[in-house]
Amino acid sequence: MKLQIKSSRSLSIFAFALCTLFTVADVSLSRAADEKDKKADPSGNWTWTTPGRNGGADRKMSLKLKVEGDKVTGTVTTPGQGGEEVKTEIENGKIKGDEISFTVTREFNGNKRTMKYNGKVTADAIKGKTESERNGETQSRDWEAKRASETK
Repeated sequence: MKLQIKSSRSLSIFAFALCTLFTVADVSLSRAADEKDKKADPSGNWTWTTPGRNGGADRKMSLKLKVEGDKVTGTVTTPGQGGEEVKTEIENGKIKGDEISFTVTREFNGNKRTMKYNGKVTADAIKGKTESERNGETQSRDWEAKRASETK
């Protein structure tokens, strides 16, 4: 197929259209790259439930996060015995892009138990896995926290 341009006016229109096409494509690619490099912001309050022990009622958990650079700090609040809330500081909190990870170490009857949390952050959810060790075996389960409505 042979492209034939008959006048300088046609050539100018063709060149303008081609430049416009390349500019639109470049802007679209730049925006896509910016979105990919943009960090998700997990700062704020999050909630989720876990199944109760031995068939008991579900337990509502909450998480308060703060981000400074790639470092994540905060607390996990869980229901304790007698209905008291137990707050535990998170450790080793990190965020890279939209991937978040942290650990929580709790003590029960003189025994320490560490839970590792990993997940992908979106505007209104953190979805991933928790991992812990029990009786020498690693246990993993799905985890999904929802952003609390009263905060961003």
